[in-house]
Amino acid sequence: MRTAKTVSTAFLAGIGIGFSLNAIADEEPLATDRPDFVESSNVVGKGRYQIETGVSLERDTIGDGSVRTFTTPTLVRIGVSDVLELRVETDGYTRVNDNVTDEKTTGVSDIALGAKWHFADGGGHAPAMAMLVHVDVDSGSEEFRGDGLRPSLRVVAEWELPHDISLGVMPGVVFDKNEEHRFVSGIFAVTMGVPIANNLRMFGEVSGQTIAHTEDGGCIITADLGATYLINNDVQIDTAVSRGINDNTPEWSVGAGFSVRF
Repeated sequence: MRTAKTVSTAFLAGIGIGFSLNAIADEEPLATDRPDFVESSNVVGKGRYQIETGVSLERDTIGDGSVRTFTTPTLVRIGVSDVLELRVETDGYTRVNDNVTDEKTTGVSDIALGAKWHFADGGGHAPAMAMLVHVDVDSGSEEFRGDGLRPSLRVVAEWELPHDISLGVMPGVVFDKNEEHRFVSGIFAVTMGVPIANNLRMFGEVSGQTIAHTEDGGCIITADLGATYLINNDVQIDTAVSRGINDNTPEWSVGAGFSVRF
């Protein structure tokens, strides 16, 4: 026979489980920093981990030939608190097929270490905002290794518009370095997301990924279009295509990715 204490304990346990299940059901869907160039203002949350990875193929025509670059961009996000996350990012395995010189180069790209701080929730006409600090480390294969440490700072502002449309703006600055000297380059990108169907969103974007003097590599500017699909609150797949809109930028880039939150 059950005692009153046993029944009460079971009843309270049932209530606790019910609240836990409701909390899981009501959890917000993951917010990813891919496939668009503009980062989200969200962080993953205390004790949560998120992996965002994919494949990307870039093509640039040079004279009668072309250069194709294959990468595996990957971002690992670790929630330290409800407003702060740590980040490890890389283009991963990289392969360059140069039909102009008939050379093929493979290796691993540098790693970037960083943090994102979500410092404003937004509301009304005010945007949700975050600050990102990264340092690119000269850690990759010799063929793809940068020069020394290259820190960067970015700020993201996101507005929630009517009909579940979102608008994001991301300015930034990079303290870069080449074989000759250190220099400063800029970042500026604008993206708009639009719901298409249940769990399916599309985005359009113009991204100044690098704004620099010609002697420091020039500007890299793209027009981007893509889509994301939420399989569930913790899993997302995506795809995107980018078109270079100035002579210094590779002509085309296409990619697909997968993100999961733990």
